[in-house]
Amino acid sequence: MSVKYKIKVGIIGGSGLDDPSHQLLKSCHIIKRESVETDFGLPSSNLFQGTIAGVDCILLSRHGVGQIINPTGVNYRANIEALRSVGCTHIIATTACGSLIESIDRGNLVIPDSFIDRTIHRKGTLYDGTSRKYQGICHIPMEPSFDPDVANIFESAAKDLGIMIRKGGTVVTIEGPRYSSKAESNVFRSWGGHLINMSICPEVYLAKEAGILYGAIALATDYDCWHESEQVVCASDVLVVFKKNLSRLIEIILKSVELIGQKNWDQQIDNLKQIIKNNTI
Repeated sequence: MSVKYKIKVGIIGGSGLDDPSHQLLKSCHIIKRESVETDFGLPSSNLFQGTIAGVDCILLSRHGVGQIINPTGVNYRANIEALRSVGCTHIIATTACGSLIESIDRGNLVIPDSFIDRTIHRKGTLYDGTSRKYQGICHIPMEPSFDPDVANIFESAAKDLGIMIRKGGTVVTIEGPRYSSKAESNVFRSWGGHLINMSICPEVYLAKEAGILYGAIALATDYDCWHESEQVVCASDVLVVFKKNLSRLIEIILKSVELIGQKNWDQQIDNLKQIIKNNTI
């Protein structure tokens, strides 16, 4: 059966997975590395183009190789547009998060399905007149926030590998680079937040505006500062926990890419394109 769209998966590595040259590249047959400039400027890193399980992939470091860009300084629009411009149909994003609930412990993996955006300084739309590719004003609906079929792929991949993962959870994205106060942390808990980070927004809704099926895998590294019996979050400790659990995360990414490549995504991609069309004026 012929397919309408050729699948290409963009993989955005976050904190702890910010140097593709010594992480995922070991499992990815790299064809080339290239610099791409978009109407929104330069992305955070070069694009590493290759294949995983026969599926075309693009690797990009969200904070730059060596984590040199702070969360607010990331050019999220350029990152998303760069991946779209080279033909990405999907994005798998990784993110280190603080846990806002007892049942998500350090080292636990979570597939978020919604978000609360507390950022204030970031450009939150592709439709602002910067690029002729995005004409008009797009009132993109954000339910579902993350693509549910991509989330199902993550869950299936983890199950096949025998790796525990929690499906569902709300991630609160704060501006950063500072961490939350205790009062803020408790407010986010009262709002129903399960995780807290500094990078999912605006990435998740820019990807949807760009017509890319987006899913994220979160790794809980700390308890922010709300937990009375736990130490307050520390950046160096976050990276230690992330790297300790990195192998499981990479396994799920590799298996997910394989499973994505086995599925016909024509209907999902067409549906998203129609949503964008119907909500752009």
